[in-house]
Amino acid sequence: MSEPLYVPVLPARPHAAEAYRRLRPDVRAALMPLWNLPPFPGAISAGLDAAVRKFVDPVSAVHRHHGGWIDAPFAEDAQISSLADALFIYSELGRLRPVTGPERTEAQQTAALEAACRCDCGVGVRMRVTGEWDGDTAEAVRGLLARVGPAVPVDLLLDMTSVLDDRPDAGKEALRALDALVPLTPWRTAAVLGGGFPRVTGDMLEQGLREEPRTDWHLWHEVRASGRAYLPLLGYGDYGVQPVSALTQVPKPDSKGGPPWGVLRYTTEGSFVLCKVLARGTDRIAVNRRAARQILDLPEYRGATAGAGEGWLRACADGPATSSEGTGGPTQWLWAGNVQHMTYVVRCLPST
Repeated sequence: MSEPLYVPVLPARPHAAEAYRRLRPDVRAALMPLWNLPPFPGAISAGLDAAVRKFVDPVSAVHRHHGGWIDAPFAEDAQISSLADALFIYSELGRLRPVTGPERTEAQQTAALEAACRCDCGVGVRMRVTGEWDGDTAEAVRGLLARVGPAVPVDLLLDMTSVLDDRPDAGKEALRALDALVPLTPWRTAAVLGGGFPRVTGDMLEQGLREEPRTDWHLWHEVRASGRAYLPLLGYGDYGVQPVSALTQVPKPDSKGGPPWGVLRYTTEGSFVLCKVLARGTDRIAVNRRAARQILDLPEYRGATAGAGEGWLRACADGPATSSEGTGGPTQWLWAGNVQHMTYVVRCLPST
């Protein structure tokens, strides 16, 4: 079992693909993203195939030299066959591996395993733990592994999903799951995933900069402090600078609507720093540039040369007061936040 350094769980959306593209080559080389298709309620046949191409083509285009996984965790039963056909080409290219899990339908498991065999790329087993670890689940994983041919490499993606303050025992549950799952097979790779970014509301940001604890990072350190023999084999994963629930958002028709505000995000050793910005309005330029300057004033700000995320923040902060150029919008705020976050995580991991 070899170590993936960092597995960010990302939505197959334009802002996330752009963030991955803007990473420095050495940072990108340390990542193996787990990309997630959004729900497509009621979509069938040609419409579903077109939707997959719309969301996965940009992701595939930025995966020219490094691998990752592609998952459709919200697929409806009637969509399994069409989704498998639509996703197969991306696995066939050798860059995006299929994903399944013990709670998936037999049809979905079969489709993922067939793609793994035909493409000779292996398969990711995504094991979701939303509360207490259920010991019976190991038997379900064992049964799934029994269907995998001996020549097919298998990756363990232990997904603890949302790891916020309401789950103080998440680290212990992760260790219970790993203790049961790691011995089941010689996994090609293994990673512990968790989402600690909060759901942000406008009221949270009315007092200026706000810090929220990186509970997913705390979970990782709890796992690392356990002394388990398999620790050197584990990679770290998180949901970047969006809450876990962001993956469940149904795509909306392109429009210029949406909320009048957004948020700048910055990652420090123990916190996510949040600052409100405006998507429209007469005060937009001043508010957005001031928000960027507040982040630049943080003692933990890593400088404009740290990566494209910090560079964007510097350009926003220093832009002219008479022009909105460089003040961004939802897409820019998200990719800049994810770039700085992923870059910082990769820089931190070798010493954890």
